[in-house]
Amino acid sequence: MSGRFLRVNCRDCGHEAIIFDRASTSIPCSICGATLARPIGGKADLSGSTIEDVLE
Repeated sequence: MSGRFLRVNCRDCGHEAIIFDRASTSIPCSICGATLARPIGGKADLSGSTIEDVLE
């Protein structure tokens, strides 16, 4: 598999989520609804979240 899973925190509410770094759809925060990641062709744009850990 060419992608990785990331543990990220929402910048708005601090909720922790695990997402795929090559997401093909927008990923909203399950608590506040803010966009954690949005697809930009290859890897997802993580502008709404902070990477906490890379899961191997």
